[in-house]
Amino acid sequence: MAALYEGYTLCGLVPDLNLCSSGIQGVEEERDGDHVIVTDSSRNVTLYKVSDQKPLGSWTVKQGQTLTCSAVFNSQTKEYVAVSDHRVIRIWKEEDVLLDKTFKATVSSDICRVHCAHGGDPVVLFQRGAVRQLESLLSAPQQPIEEVLPQEEVIRWSTSILAEAQQFVIFTTEQKGDQFLYLQRLNPNSLQRYRLEREEPGLFPLSFSASYRDKHIFLLYLYPNGHVYQSVVPVRGLVVEEALPLPRNLLLGLPVCEGQLEAASAIVLDEAHVAVVGVPHPSAGAGKDFLCIWNTNFQTLQAGKEMAGKIYGQLWSYSNKLFIPHGKTLSVIPFECPKSSLASALGKLKQSKTEACFTFPPESKAPASVPSWNNILHGEKAQPSRTVETRKTRTTRRTQSAPSLTIEQILELVMTAPVEEVQKAVEGLLCRADLQDLQPSVGQLASSLVSRSLADPAFYPSNTLTQLVHTQYLCHSVCPALVLLALEKKDYFLCQLCLQFFPDIPEAVTCACLKAFISMPDIDAEKANLEPDSVSFMETLTLKERGQAGMQNGFSPTTFQEDHSDAIGAKQTRAEDKEKATTPPELICPVGLHKAVLLNEVLQTAYSDTFLLPHLKDLSSQHVVLFLQYLQFLYLKYSQDALPQAHGFRSPSLNQIMDWVCLLLDAHFTVLVMTPEAKGLLLNLHGFVKAQVKLVCELGKIEGSLQEINKMKAKKDVGQYSIEVIELF
Repeated sequence: MAALYEGYTLCGLVPDLNLCSSGIQGVEEERDGDHVIVTDSSRNVTLYKVSDQKPLGSWTVKQGQTLTCSAVFNSQTKEYVAVSDHRVIRIWKEEDVLLDKTFKATVSSDICRVHCAHGGDPVVLFQRGAVRQLESLLSAPQQPIEEVLPQEEVIRWSTSILAEAQQFVIFTTEQKGDQFLYLQRLNPNSLQRYRLEREEPGLFPLSFSASYRDKHIFLLYLYPNGHVYQSVVPVRGLVVEEALPLPRNLLLGLPVCEGQLEAASAIVLDEAHVAVVGVPHPSAGAGKDFLCIWNTNFQTLQAGKEMAGKIYGQLWSYSNKLFIPHGKTLSVIPFECPKSSLASALGKLKQSKTEACFTFPPESKAPASVPSWNNILHGEKAQPSRTVETRKTRTTRRTQSAPSLTIEQILELVMTAPVEEVQKAVEGLLCRADLQDLQPSVGQLASSLVSRSLADPAFYPSNTLTQLVHTQYLCHSVCPALVLLALEKKDYFLCQLCLQFFPDIPEAVTCACLKAFISMPDIDAEKANLEPDSVSFMETLTLKERGQAGMQNGFSPTTFQEDHSDAIGAKQTRAEDKEKATTPPELICPVGLHKAVLLNEVLQTAYSDTFLLPHLKDLSSQHVVLFLQYLQFLYLKYSQDALPQAHGFRSPSLNQIMDWVCLLLDAHFTVLVMTPEAKGLLLNLHGFVKAQVKLVCELGKIEGSLQEINKMKAKKDVGQYSIEVIELF
């Protein structure tokens, strides 16, 4: 499923006095996905490095002059291009300081926009519809510019696309309530004109977005009534004088609650996903504006994040980041849109130990099953075992005997009914085959259940919340209070599921989970019913080591002990070294089994270093030392080939373990140095680094030989068996 991650502020805004405009004309991508150019509505152009949220350069026109279109970056010449006062083209480089001393040229007609598609040359779109390449325009700035548009027809939106090694300028216009689309091809020049179908009287598109795929241009546009349409424009269409009708199909019908949308925008993310801002969330109701990602193939809402402050209907997307002005800030929201499948869109792509109807309590194990189209579409097993058939029969009878409740009736039930009655109603909803779009309903149910649980301490439907999380329709942004509620109720199984299934958990919540897990007594942790696979992994890992330890990533317990002995200056005889080489040290996990399982879930949670580090500093030195000892234990175990490592089990990777070691050291190094109990631990960690450096040095010695082996041509016919001797010099 698509996911929206924790956002951050790129810069502040200066909206106009009436809050009708954000004060930003445009955000354009620069040399790569980590640099953008922000043009405000008055006089300034600023270059930002997105990952650092820092301005790298800023340029301003004189007092009395105004920038009238957003600046773009010409990747061919490494120059910036902008327009001031509608007719003055300005070009400068990053090292230039004053715009007044850079190149400028005045043209003979008002300019609407300058566009520069990625990998293409800048093109200039004039207000009356003419298009010129910047280079040819600058060769004769005062050349006459023809009027393409009829009188009273004005440009509302425009963009540029590079397709089939040709550049296209696309723009929409409005004339007396009619909407038109123009497709201008460059080299050779040709112009196609289309008429958009009319919506309800008085409704005009709020936003447009264009993309190119499969040799066609796809136009996406959003209306105030929440309808999102798509039109397919052929790249090689007919060039005629009359406007051709442009067919459309309805992609989405977004919720608008009361009235019409005023400031909203929709843009294409890929062939199956659309980002929408300024539209109410289906489970939140009116009065709140959200940024959402919808799957257009399956009509499902996949991610949502509430945006505080005024929404201005502006939205840009570059390199898996969404840029959105709201309130008085320009925010950056990273996102992810993995390949869509029907199973994931319906929330029925489960782990091997999850059943189609989530009616089993957390302490019971569902039988293993193999996903098939039958259970994806109808919740049925193709060849059910006797146990599964019996459980399904009981569930079916229970559902048929109970009256079929609507989602509205269940929501009313949640407000007053006891836990058992609510659980029965939700089970019936989740197992109902005629419910087409379950995702908004699951979000509403989860929010209502969490709200009542917070207001009424005696009410806590643990099993019901677990079933809703199992559907994989939920994420943190849809129900942000769920994880903290589970921590408060010490529902560690629900916490584990949220950490597994929620892709957008904020770093503050991740650290809250870590603090709760590391500080709870092992006795309490052992009482929790956790996911079986993760427990099986830790059981395998904590078995007493037998046999000779191997080596991985340049490290083994033997070499570590030798390095550590050198570090502390201990003197050992050769006989002692030989004995130590044949007897690996006994490794003991510093935490209980179930506590280790929960800590593993934290290790596998997505995070950003920048936002996680401040929260890690809130951990006490005692907890930091304990967590580092556990990470050391994992590292030692992962370094032994004799032990099975995560074969078929959910488990953290070696890279994740080392990343967390680095994070903890960055956050607490000064405190650890001053803590006597941490001295030995720091020396051990030093041994890890020393072993890795030693491995890299040894690999460097044979790098040349390995490269030569790679260049050798393999014999085409070697038969079923062969032995080849390769001599390295």
